[in-house]
Amino acid sequence: MNEVKNLSLKELNELVALLVTKVEELEAKVQPQRNEAQREMTDDDARRIMTGDLKDMKHKEAAAKLGLSYGQVYSCRGEYTFKHIHKELKGTEGYKNPWVK
Repeated sequence: MNEVKNLSLKELNELVALLVTKVEELEAKVQPQRNEAQREMTDDDARRIMTGDLKDMKHKEAAAKLGLSYGQVYSCRGEYTFKHIHKELKGTEGYKNPWVK
């Protein structure tokens, strides 16, 4: 079993300060990484993501390459945003969006 140890007030304060530091370090490790430098997605970005050089990349990779967020790429490929671009692409013969089922 654990042995009971009497600690002075100073020792307790030092122990609490150490534990607070460790908790802050652990919390920093589990915080989601956000792309704070993200920018607005343009029509040209949408075209590159759908039919250009980024069409075969995963969402995360394409987003990193363009400085966009994962959500922006996902929303574009899922036809939630840039509907005018999707309408334009659907008018192209032989085009099928591989990201939509």
